[in-house]
Amino acid sequence: MTLRLPALTLAALLAASPALAADKLTLMLDWFINPDHAPIILAQDKGFFTEAGLEVEIIAPADPADPPRLVAAGKADLAVGYQPQLHLQVHEGLPLLRVGTLVGMPLSCVMVQADGPVQSIADLKGRKIGYSVAGFEEATLSVLLAKAGLKLSDVEMVNVNWSLTPSLMSGQVEATLGAFRNFELKQMELAGGKGRCFHVEEEGLPAYDELIFLANRDSLNRDEVARFMQAIEKATHYMLNHPEEAKATFAAHAPDLGDALNTAAWEDTFGRFAVSPAALDEGRYARFETFLLEAGLIKDILPVSQLALDVGAAQ
Repeated sequence: MTLRLPALTLAALLAASPALAADKLTLMLDWFINPDHAPIILAQDKGFFTEAGLEVEIIAPADPADPPRLVAAGKADLAVGYQPQLHLQVHEGLPLLRVGTLVGMPLSCVMVQADGPVQSIADLKGRKIGYSVAGFEEATLSVLLAKAGLKLSDVEMVNVNWSLTPSLMSGQVEATLGAFRNFELKQMELAGGKGRCFHVEEEGLPAYDELIFLANRDSLNRDEVARFMQAIEKATHYMLNHPEEAKATFAAHAPDLGDALNTAAWEDTFGRFAVSPAALDEGRYARFETFLLEAGLIKDILPVSQLALDVGAAQ
């Protein structure tokens, strides 16, 4: 005999059943929240993570070097990182994997005073150049200088930590490497200065993904990360379809996100996000491995599969 429950009873039982718990993910940003993270903030505030069955905790690090290592150590599920550093970190033995792209083009540049003595890369000869991260930035500069017929020994590298704009404006250095064209350049303008950028991809570097999502290769939950990337894609498309609403939502997330700097940076960042964030350009990663090998920063070339993954692709 089949037991048939009245419709009202069945509905009551379903209503009383607990909802499925959302899967929890911890995301470490690369730095304090700024317009580079707009799709992440929109996915959170517009409920796209919730729709994907996720509860995402977003954490800004005290030290920008920490997030990849925390993911590698299993202390965080995801981190926002940088493609150039990913290559070096994997070669160091960290179990990291690119699982998505946030900003799919270089933002880093060589920043100088617009009316200063450096009007071309060749003008860097004999001058002080400020930087924040040793290793890759030195290799970057080496390539840029070589195109202008110079060597690293022709310049003086000065570690200014993360104080790129102040060190340039104060005259401590005459150029900085690693400034973001959509942020530090605006910061300089608002402080009363005027800067200009030499774009690294126009000066000899292969194109690369500036900001990427990193996961631990050994503990990757592909289903959860795929849903995370779908939410990021939905947020990115929302930005493009509803730019003013997206801007207002982002600015309302925290008091300082609507200030002059973040508002100016938003305009220069909009449109630079990957519209298919899970999609992987394997050739781009292979070319960057070759670049690092030729620059002497790695000893051999790893297959792209050890560096990056498209979590949305069929297995």
